[in-house]
Amino acid sequence: MQERKIGPFQVSALALGCMSLSHAYGQPPSPEHGERVLLSALDAGVTMFDTAALYGFGANETLVGRVLKAHRSRITLASKGGMAGVDVAGDGKLVRVIDGRPEAIRKNCEDSLRRLGTDVIDLYYLHRWDKKVPIEDSVGELSRLVERGHVRAIGLSEVSAATVRKAHAVHPIAAVQTEYSLWTRNPEIAVLQACREIGAAFVAFSPVARGFLTGKLRDVQALDAKDIRHGMPRFEPTHYAGNLKLLPAYEAVAHEAGCTPAQLALAWLLHKAPHIVPLFGTTRLDHLAENLAAADVKLSPALMVQVEAVVNQQTVVGNRYSEQSNREVDTEVF
Repeated sequence: MQERKIGPFQVSALALGCMSLSHAYGQPPSPEHGERVLLSALDAGVTMFDTAALYGFGANETLVGRVLKAHRSRITLASKGGMAGVDVAGDGKLVRVIDGRPEAIRKNCEDSLRRLGTDVIDLYYLHRWDKKVPIEDSVGELSRLVERGHVRAIGLSEVSAATVRKAHAVHPIAAVQTEYSLWTRNPEIAVLQACREIGAAFVAFSPVARGFLTGKLRDVQALDAKDIRHGMPRFEPTHYAGNLKLLPAYEAVAHEAGCTPAQLALAWLLHKAPHIVPLFGTTRLDHLAENLAAADVKLSPALMVQVEAVVNQQTVVGNRYSEQSNREVDTEVF
């Protein structure tokens, strides 16, 4: 496996996002199957594993910590705070809360360390910027977590270039994580350049467009009732029907490149810039192997131009997020 740099770490060029093993895309697999996915990724050369307090309201961190604890020295472990499950009503029911106050971030980190079964988190992100709290205050607490030895490096998620620079002025930012794929190109406006300027890695989540760029998701109405894609405009049936029209031309480029559609999506990101680390998730062992093979796909400049012309912000139908979700992020929009 090729390697790329994130802060002080050399990590596998393709990183595993663990969210889907516990959260978001309908009924998650059993913990036993999740363990098989994690260990298979490790055996295949993945050294970067990404989780968060939010995923399964702690269940994902517990799974990742239990399975990978024996291999802790071999991996770079990333998690996130500032957005977690909170018992707001006092009835034992957890709800998602964005809270960037220093005391909340400190508690999130302490809880994550316990669930992960580790003394230190290698890369700890602010999962969302809480716009009620100055970014300098939230990052100030993250810097204190570094000083206490609980965290080795810090990152941000779903933030604008201006916010990246404000945060970096408080403490060096090792990574910025935001959705980036052929059909979500917002980071190209300014964040990719900001990361390059400050020496931060850019971690691209949802690199295969939440399944769209695999070419295998044809009927969104067949998705599990609890699948988060039901709330995303691009997956609304009418919009998705328009997006499906892009697939024949996209699949033709993949055929010309000698790879699968999913591999094309990942290889495109790897070719865009050396400071980009694609972060993919999967619950299937065959998809895991397919995705990791993308590291060996070579794309010519002509193929890069060709595929970008097929799938881009002008050709895709529908917004990335709902209006409510858009209000919660701090990213530039075309």
